[in-house]
Amino acid sequence: MELKNDLSFYKWKLSDIFESDKAWEDALESAKRRLEDMDKYHGKLEDIESLKACLKLNSELSKEISRLYQYAKLAHDVDTRVALYQGMTSKAEMLIVSFDSATSYIVPELAQLSVERLEELANDKELENYSVFFKEILRNKAIILSKEEEKILSEVGIFADTNEDVFGMFDNADIKFPHVTDEHGNRVQLSHGVYGMLLQSPSQKVRARAFAGMFSIYRDHVNMLAANYAGNVKKDWFFAKTKKFSSSLEYAMYRENVPTECYEKLLAAVDKGLEPLHRYVALRKRVLPVKTLNMYDLYVPIVEEQDLKLSYDDAVDLVKDALKVMGKEYGDVLASAFESNWVDVFEGKGKKSGAYAWGVYGVHPYVLLNYQPSIHEVFTIAHELGHAMHSYFSNLNQPYEKADYEIFTAEIASTVNEVLLLKHLLKSADGEMKKYLLSYYLDMFRTTFFRQTMFGEFEELAHKKVEDGEPLSADVLCDMYYALNKKYYGKAVKHNDLIKYEWARIPHFFNSFYVYKYATGITTAVSIASNILEQGESYFEKYKKFLSAGGSLPPLDVIKLADVDLLSGKPFEKALGEFEGALEELEALLK
Repeated sequence: MELKNDLSFYKWKLSDIFESDKAWEDALESAKRRLEDMDKYHGKLEDIESLKACLKLNSELSKEISRLYQYAKLAHDVDTRVALYQGMTSKAEMLIVSFDSATSYIVPELAQLSVERLEELANDKELENYSVFFKEILRNKAIILSKEEEKILSEVGIFADTNEDVFGMFDNADIKFPHVTDEHGNRVQLSHGVYGMLLQSPSQKVRARAFAGMFSIYRDHVNMLAANYAGNVKKDWFFAKTKKFSSSLEYAMYRENVPTECYEKLLAAVDKGLEPLHRYVALRKRVLPVKTLNMYDLYVPIVEEQDLKLSYDDAVDLVKDALKVMGKEYGDVLASAFESNWVDVFEGKGKKSGAYAWGVYGVHPYVLLNYQPSIHEVFTIAHELGHAMHSYFSNLNQPYEKADYEIFTAEIASTVNEVLLLKHLLKSADGEMKKYLLSYYLDMFRTTFFRQTMFGEFEELAHKKVEDGEPLSADVLCDMYYALNKKYYGKAVKHNDLIKYEWARIPHFFNSFYVYKYATGITTAVSIASNILEQGESYFEKYKKFLSAGGSLPPLDVIKLADVDLLSGKPFEKALGEFEGALEELEALLK
């Protein structure tokens, strides 16, 4: 299909947020003036009328300042070279800082109210939009310490992120990666991005050189990196103990309102279900043209990427066809997204790379793409529109105060779309295309489900060492990680000695107990996608409740709206069965 003559069809329309840059400037000045009014409620929140007025102004300013920032940042991302939008983004960021400072008294002041009073406020019909807000204050009231103790903790917060900052400076600024030779004989300097590309090189020698070049750097600095990471783990334990929790994991899970049992169920299920992963690694060893399968051979495709060079319009039609199974309502909104300038499609000079989706409350979501005709990019469209549809339904059905969904649920709708697209393609695929799609699905599981769970187990073990008063030295961390690597990947692969240093290059470990959410996300998405395919539009009504819930309920309760109960353990079994089923198909095709 040829592109439409009017190329504005492929660009997003920011005038849906503000009519013009001048309108944006006027709104900015108005928000600054109104922000001054926040101070008049300070110390007066026990009075119900003052409280209502304060919360109303807080919500209105929060929504308006968010729109100011989103307009400026979206305009900036289309062409990062434009000084005007650089400046507007900076102005909006400074206003956000001012807003946070001006409203910082609200939660501490309300936290001083009695449990009974907070319960009354949480159930007050006139304050319905703020019920979750009050329930969170009530939930956290139990772990609030004395004013003096909380003041000390807030002061500690000044340097609490130092370990993450140190790692960031090392990993992004100070580190000096070596040069390696690629398959064309060119000397290229390693970086995190270049390393990822070289691991997919058809030459095992190139992959080996990239692996050695990357991990030797972390090996040579491992004592510093271990001491820094150990400091981060000790910091976590300090805050958990101070708040009277029995473990860092328990405190981390409490803060995101998810039972610790969910984490443990994931680890237990994967521990019992590693045999199919071992079989997949063995299949790689059999199929790839290598005498020995090494850790650096796990990312090279075992089936050559298939040519699916669709024009953008054809790719959109394919995605819409794949998602028709959800019914007319979803399909109509999806079509509107493509036809009403939600999406900025093509690369351009100065445009931000990659892809993302961003919901703007009271307007509609915006999606940034840099479309190129490839199968990967088609999946990117499905993925980002999944995010957009999640934001659309949540913003449509929830008041502003409850519309934002938690990180725990953030990757579910996007992954549902990817799974549905893959299953749609598999229905008509044969030959090499079918093999490629199955291998694509298996690698999605390997990297998102199994690998992230391994990371999660490593984090739990590292924190338990500190909690038990044991040292967390470089040797301890490396030995622990190496043992997990052997456990997860099995005997078919050579566990190269350098892999024991991989833990030292994972930035997510400084945001403790975060990575497991990738595994629970794909687990939930697989169950939802299966239900959609089995039950069709009738099930979509349940899925729509999930999409529409925003942050109105705790994360696991939001997921339950779609008939997925992670605490039952069944979704983890379903995900493992899905992986094994795809593996059996691919094994049969590659005999």
